[in-house]
Amino acid sequence: MIRSAIPSNPAGASPLHRWTFLLPDSPISAELLQAFRETRYEVHGAEPFTLRVGEYSAALAAAHRRLQVYCSAFITACNPLSEDIGAASNAQRHAELGQELSCRGLAHIEGIGQHPSNGWPGEASYLILGLKLEAARTLGESLGQNAIVWSGADAVPRLILLR
Repeated sequence: MIRSAIPSNPAGASPLHRWTFLLPDSPISAELLQAFRETRYEVHGAEPFTLRVGEYSAALAAAHRRLQVYCSAFITACNPLSEDIGAASNAQRHAELGQELSCRGLAHIEGIGQHPSNGWPGEASYLILGLKLEAARTLGESLGQNAIVWSGADAVPRLILLR
């Protein structure tokens, strides 16, 4: 089982509030976990911005206010279980996720998760506004993801492990 180390109110949080703990029985390697933490989660759209795990985002806070939501999730359908399935399959999965989000009436903005230096191809993603944590977990799990990035009202992106 995996639990987030981040309290719901980070104002009084310890310096550890920026990380997610990996429990010993998780199949996610320490290297992959570190790559998730270092990845830049780029949000496209009219006013592009980049999310970093554990770092407050004024642009995300503004997006939350603009759309009158208090949370959001950055989720990809690409490369389930962090296994490269190829560009064509990833494009298909991304398109299907976009259609599902539209059908569900969820506000979303396209983006890409890209590590700054490890050579792993960027993964097309969506910032889904107003998606509560449990719904975000369920969606990420249904897509076969190891983790998602979720932000609450404090606009601090958190790495949420799913395995």
